[in-house]
Amino acid sequence: MCVKAERGFTLLEVLVALAIIAIAFAAGSKAVLAGIDGAANLRMRTVALWVAENRLAELTVAAVLPEVGSSSGTVRQGDIELVWEQDVSATPNYSFRRVDLRVHVPGSDYALARLTGYVSNVPR
Repeated sequence: MCVKAERGFTLLEVLVALAIIAIAFAAGSKAVLAGIDGAANLRMRTVALWVAENRLAELTVAAVLPEVGSSSGTVRQGDIELVWEQDVSATPNYSFRRVDLRVHVPGSDYALARLTGYVSNVPR
């Protein structure tokens, strides 16, 4: 009578395979979470840039040049509350003003968006 050798995995082999799978799942979930965080950050930056562009557009269509100096305000874009700060400075041409805009979340000084533009009072 011939005894066949049993085929299968030992407990040690199964544990090593489970450890490898656990490490792979952990790395995969970390990559997914990094992607989600990156998408949220990109959304915030995009909305902040829209706020800066809107503010510059408001100054552009106004009938008068903005006063030289600094000012700020808050705006709600979508479901996000943001703070804009603008620095208006004179240029060598009296018909133009330089406007530097920064947008950030309330309570933070980290600028999500920065935009520089020029505003004129020359009729279009």
